[in-house]
Amino acid sequence: MAEAETIQVDIVSAEGEIYSGPALEVFAPGAEGDLGIHPRHAPLLTLLKAGEVRVRSPDGVEHFFFVGGGALEIQPRKVTVLADTAVRAKDLDEAAAVAAKQRAEEALKDKAGKITQAEALAELARAAAQLKMLDRLRKLKA
Repeated sequence: MAEAETIQVDIVSAEGEIYSGPALEVFAPGAEGDLGIHPRHAPLLTLLKAGEVRVRSPDGVEHFFFVGGGALEIQPRKVTVLADTAVRAKDLDEAAAVAAKQRAEEALKDKAGKITQAEALAELARAAAQLKMLDRLRKLKA
């Protein structure tokens, strides 16, 4: 495949590099809506919300990642995801996501709790996005 037909993708978080390689297309959860990115995309810098990043490599394989928010930089030949947290989809723990969602819901009910309402809402959004991604991946395999 010609170099002009791919775009370099780097997904990194505080824990380190999660993915690096060429891609035919990338999909990411932008703060203002989902983004589809192809080679020679116009430059863009935007925030990410919690959700799924999908990378389709030149061999046609799709790679799935969960990001807990962050920033996305797009250049014509390179996409960089700077995630607050990033996990390969296969490493997501459904039980932990369910537990986190329940904790966040309880924290929202407990107005005098130790965490703020904003923190509880952010945790709830991350857990809900993880569960949504797991459900979608389950349906893809079916």
